[in-house]
Amino acid sequence: MELREKILSSYVAFEDSVNINSGLHEIRTKALQNFEKLGFPTKKLEAWKYTSLNSILKEDYSIFPDRDSSVELADVKKYFIHEIDSYKIVFVDGKYSSFLSSTTHDGKDVCLLSAAFSKDKYKPVIEKYFNKIAKQDNLTSLNTAFASEGAFIHIPKNVEVEKPIQIINFNTGKENAAMLQPRNLIVVEKNAHVQIIERHQNLNSNAVLTNSVTEIFTDTHSTVDYYKIQNDNENASLIDNTYIEQQKESTCSVHTFSFGGNITRNNLNFYQKGEHINSILKGITIIEGKQHVDHHTLVNHIEPNCESHQDYKGIYGDRSTGVFNGKVIVEKEAQKTNAYQQNNNILISDKATINAKPQLEIFADDVKCSHGCTIGQLDDQALFYMQQRGIPKKEANALLMYAFANTVLGSVKIPEVKKRITQLIANKLGVNIGFEL
Repeated sequence: MELREKILSSYVAFEDSVNINSGLHEIRTKALQNFEKLGFPTKKLEAWKYTSLNSILKEDYSIFPDRDSSVELADVKKYFIHEIDSYKIVFVDGKYSSFLSSTTHDGKDVCLLSAAFSKDKYKPVIEKYFNKIAKQDNLTSLNTAFASEGAFIHIPKNVEVEKPIQIINFNTGKENAAMLQPRNLIVVEKNAHVQIIERHQNLNSNAVLTNSVTEIFTDTHSTVDYYKIQNDNENASLIDNTYIEQQKESTCSVHTFSFGGNITRNNLNFYQKGEHINSILKGITIIEGKQHVDHHTLVNHIEPNCESHQDYKGIYGDRSTGVFNGKVIVEKEAQKTNAYQQNNNILISDKATINAKPQLEIFADDVKCSHGCTIGQLDDQALFYMQQRGIPKKEANALLMYAFANTVLGSVKIPEVKKRITQLIANKLGVNIGFEL
């Protein structure tokens, strides 16, 4: 049975296995009907021209895997950033792990999405925000139909969360292959501030396909600082759909670090719904083998006097493939927009590939917009200069790559996250450099 047909035939059994209310049932049913109509995306769609899912859709995935899985702290400790004092929300095979998660959240509204649906105190927030900005395309509709759990983060007005929040999803692989559908809802009210770290990790060699959806709402004068760490094993594929709606005078930054996995697709969408908004999108990709990473970004400037800054760096070795498709839309009313987009790539193998397509659609006449893309190799003269001064070739290569990525690393606001990313980069490059840029 093809995966699409298996998904459709499993829906009734899935709904019977989870607690639902009538409102969520209606949302799910509509989403399933939409997925039934659209199916999985193919390369015939312009947005998926350079990314094929055919190889990973051949797996016989469990649509809603075993929910009784458990892991020991010793098995997963290395995936947490223990150097920081943080709140933790941990899921194992899609099920909340109270053992691995923080026991208290100091009165903050950090809980499970399922709990938020069942509590009267969260009902107004759920009704106002859940599934309101997520574009109901193929894969977001699939997630909406089958999502049963995820993180619900509600930061009340004037609250600055003093500790970062880590959202971590583990797959144990007790099934032969698993499909996971995590769903997160993050609402940050006026004058509030929060930092969030997200990670998906497969703990075994069985295939896993994670189709994640996160909705983020930033109210007036709020700040969200979001970090995505993607360093999974070679049998794990991730489709990450993130939708962000910003109100006036808010700032939201998303850093995406893609170092591992089989196929990774990041759909990152910003919608500016007020004046004096700042949207920041940055990323570093370092992959090898036959890995594939696709960054698909959208910033929709709707109101005047706003900014957006995109800066993505990619280093590609062996037969790896990178995609950057960044779109900036400036509506007619969005005068005085300042939009910057840059994508720089280094190919360290003549068999590696990068497909880059920066796009600007500008309907306003008083704007400052720029975009650029470069594809090249390391500077031979700089490499020669460093070797002449006693730096071995391997370390010289690594140092140049660190410098190449430094414009992204320099904007990481959590020192422990920067340290962890620096170490991951060193591991990917196979060197041990005893300092940070």
